[in-house]
Amino acid sequence: MAVGERPIVIKKVKKGGGHGHHGGAWKVAYADFVTAMMAFFLLMWLINTTSPEQKRGIADYFAPASISSTTSGAGGILGGTALGSDGAKSSGSMSIMEQMSPESPNPQEEGDTQDQSNRSQLQSSSTDALRDALQKREEAAFLSAAQSLRQALQDMPELAELSKNIIIDQTPEGLRIQLVDQEGRSMFSEGSAQPNDRARLLLRAVAKIINQLPNRISIYGHTSVNMDGVRAQGDWPLSASRADGARRVLESAGVQPDRVYQVSGKANSEPLFPDDPTLPGNRRIAIVLLREAPVLPPNARP
Repeated sequence: MAVGERPIVIKKVKKGGGHGHHGGAWKVAYADFVTAMMAFFLLMWLINTTSPEQKRGIADYFAPASISSTTSGAGGILGGTALGSDGAKSSGSMSIMEQMSPESPNPQEEGDTQDQSNRSQLQSSSTDALRDALQKREEAAFLSAAQSLRQALQDMPELAELSKNIIIDQTPEGLRIQLVDQEGRSMFSEGSAQPNDRARLLLRAVAKIINQLPNRISIYGHTSVNMDGVRAQGDWPLSASRADGARRVLESAGVQPDRVYQVSGKANSEPLFPDDPTLPGNRRIAIVLLREAPVLPPNARP
């Protein structure tokens, strides 16, 4: 080595044996383990949820042909053995699964049934709507008739003083017009079945309103209990005769006879004032314009 030159020093560094990573092989092993565990739990779940028949079908599906109990032809592995009892062309265990599976419905039949149900619902809805419309129209006709009768009583001087003898209301049976006795203003003479002049005047006014509507009518006669509280047996024929007398006046005023549905006497069985059946107001003639069942076209009936 010449004078003045620096010596060359070679330094060797030895790496220590630490506990570093040894690559990613452990990750692959862990993923395989997790996959295997997932497959195991899925298998256990399937075993727990399948029925014995399904398990038997699956087992038959994976069974080799050589152990089949059904044979035909010459025998042997390729001698015509089959997995099912239907012959060499059978589908094996698939026939078992097909027998176990529910029969799928015919789409055409389902469509026909659904269409029929929809038509039935639509027809029922249309019938209900038509019936409601007819009932509302009848209600409006009843209200108009009642208003017309009240207006007629106010416009005619000879009827104005008799307006207190008429009660108009609506019942489940229909529009009811009642000619009611007032103190000193009776519709019939005592014990008589013939309407007096006052009752005939009111009945003719009622007949004009009845003729405005097509509804049939029922006529009922009512009496009151005697002042001593005795219910006379003669009230039954008397109330019926008074109802029939009112019918004759209505028909003479233009009401067609075939519109009269019922004429009956109820005596004192249905007092207008139940708390005091002896009041004159219990003696009355009730004329009811009956609610008619809606007349629907044949194809609209449910």
